Amino acid sequence: MGFLLLALFIVLMLIGVPIAFVIGIVALVGISGIPYTPEATVSMKMVNGLDSFVLLAIPLFILAANLMNSGKISEKLINLALAIVGPIRGGLAHANILVSMMFAGVSGASQADTAGVGKILIPSMRNKGYEKETAVGVTSASSTIGVVIPPSIPMIIFAGLTNASIGALFLGGIVPGILIGLAMMIMMYFIAVKRNYPKAARVEFKQFFRMFAEAFPALLTPVIIIGGIISGFFTATEAAAIASLYTLLVCMFYYKTLKLKDLPKILMETLALSSLSLFALAAASALGELLSYYRLGTMAQEFFTNNIGAEWLFILIIIAFFLFVGTFMDAIPAMILFVPVILPTALEFGIDPVHLGLIVVITLAVGLITPPYGLCLLLAAKIGDMSIERSFVAVIPYIAIILVVLLFIAFFPDIAFFIPKMLNPGMF
Repeated sequence: MGFLLLALFIVLMLIGVPIAFVIGIVALVGISGIPYTPEATVSMKMVNGLDSFVLLAIPLFILAANLMNSGKISEKLINLALAIVGPIRGGLAHANILVSMMFAGVSGASQADTAGVGKILIPSMRNKGYEKETAVGVTSASSTIGVVIPPSIPMIIFAGLTNASIGALFLGGIVPGILIGLAMMIMMYFIAVKRNYPKAARVEFKQFFRMFAEAFPALLTPVIIIGGIISGFFTATEAAAIASLYTLLVCMFYYKTLKLKDLPKILMETLALSSLSLFALAAASALGELLSYYRLGTMAQEFFTNNIGAEWLFILIIIAFFLFVGTFMDAIPAMILFVPVILPTALEFGIDPVHLGLIVVITLAVGLITPPYGLCLLLAAKIGDMSIERSFVAVIPYIAIILVVLLFIAFFPDIAFFIPKMLNPGMF
């Protein structure tokens, strides 16, 4: 039966059925074949899979990101980023990366970063003489930082699955996210010098101070979110609600770029995007029940225990596996399905759940820019009017950078744990 279900999964994927429906169909067929198990189990597991207070953070963070884009906060962050790094050769590309790091601290959703920043910077980069490949590549690749630097929706999901500390995961993502961004900027500098990309004029201090003042309320958002979670003042879900409310108030009353008549459209966009992730998560919960019936977790643990004796080899296998899974599946259902399978073995090897979470989240972030799933790559390619094949070639160097940082974090975890241990030694 297991081989038939695997074949069904592959066939449905090949004919282009959306991954959420693939997962749901396989779960329904598989559970229907279990003796004395009613088909209603599928719907029950899907409902129970969404019955979690933590999951409310997903639509709320997406709402915060949509409010930012509609309220044109992205433009404020872009102006500030350009003022900081614009005078460097290839300044617009550096600003693209830097604003993704800023945006990551507010939204927790890479797709929102690609859409909001890409619509502005990809055409701007083309007008300034950058090749399409550079514009699309740097925009899509840098937006993956959105799920690494806190807040991060995948980190919230991982914490819910493993009981890992959300605060520790958020703090642990800061250094890896910054390292990825800085490494991309260093590579972009050499490319810019070689291709003689333009640099922007230096901004006077008075003008820079004005840009900083305009962007300051947006930059304050991650401080409020992370500070509140670390201090225990509110939960991750409450933080998402506060982020949405704070963003709404800032856009309506400080920037005055958002009006009440804009809210219905923003809410509809949020519901549409959230429903995709949540339905996939619900379907993954049902399929997870099927995997439990076939004792996949126990089989995986026995396999690794009997055949893999080294922690470093287990980590490499996990990275390779999630790189593969991320090419055709969103991070949320991928974690719902497979994190419970690998967690017992990881604990047996002595890998901290927070460390495992950083490895899994960063690895799955690569899936956002690898076809056929590659949602950030698809968005950037569409904005830049470029084929997926050319777009993928353009992001390969950036993928290499992410993987190098990932390996450093995987084998030298103290790099990522520096900030958590400094701010709260009791976390580890």
